[in-house]
Amino acid sequence: MIRAKKSLGQNFLIDREVLEKITNVVQIKDKTILEVGPGTGNLTSFILKKNPKKMFVIEKDDNLAINLSETFKDQLTIINDDILQVDENLIFKNKVTVFGNLPYNISTEILSKWITQTNDEFWFDNLILMFQKEVADRIIAKFNTSDYGRLSILSNWKLNVEKICDIKPESFSPRPKIDSSLLFFSPKKKFYKIKNPKNLEKVTRIFFNHRRKMLKKPFNQIFNGDQRVLNELKIDLNLRPQNLDFDTYYQLTCAYENLRS
Repeated sequence: MIRAKKSLGQNFLIDREVLEKITNVVQIKDKTILEVGPGTGNLTSFILKKNPKKMFVIEKDDNLAINLSETFKDQLTIINDDILQVDENLIFKNKVTVFGNLPYNISTEILSKWITQTNDEFWFDNLILMFQKEVADRIIAKFNTSDYGRLSILSNWKLNVEKICDIKPESFSPRPKIDSSLLFFSPKKKFYKIKNPKNLEKVTRIFFNHRRKMLKKPFNQIFNGDQRVLNELKIDLNLRPQNLDFDTYYQLTCAYENLRS
């Protein structure tokens, strides 16, 4: 019997209605599909019923990978590896649609990796991903809200994000203690050209380290009070970090890179 491993953040999705809903989010037939964290293969079965052109799964757990191989035979290609160590650009020559009931303990790491390591050309066309609801709320948060922060800004840099639905704990085995949310991501055709994503992470980290303070301190820490940046971006230093919208943070990062070059 396959048992979920707490150390790998495993919670297997078992609700057939939810599984059906997930596979109806996008067209699957004749497309190349990647599923991350397939577990016991419940979602995998529903995806295969929709007749994809080809299907890949990435599963770190050795026992689960063996079980998937025995269950699905030659219906899919199994990559028995840690998703954080996989270079998707080397594996996929054409764009893939990604499904993932992501391990809760590394879900934001996975998303951050896909955003920061993707160049102007995306290796995926859509992402349909499951997160803890509180994490999903931070991803989709808009400025001037309490959930808005670094994760919202990074997620919305290159991707359009839409919430599909919330999912209750009883849809999983074992049951998590919290609700989950299903999000849909699609690449933006236009986004700010930041030279190094680490600079966006640095700028937002410094600003949101002082979340409840006015902008003057973090701004001076990064820009040393440079009035030209203030004038150009028309920033009021009496505001707080959550009061600046997405574009302002991307512009701040570009300004930071320009000053350093």
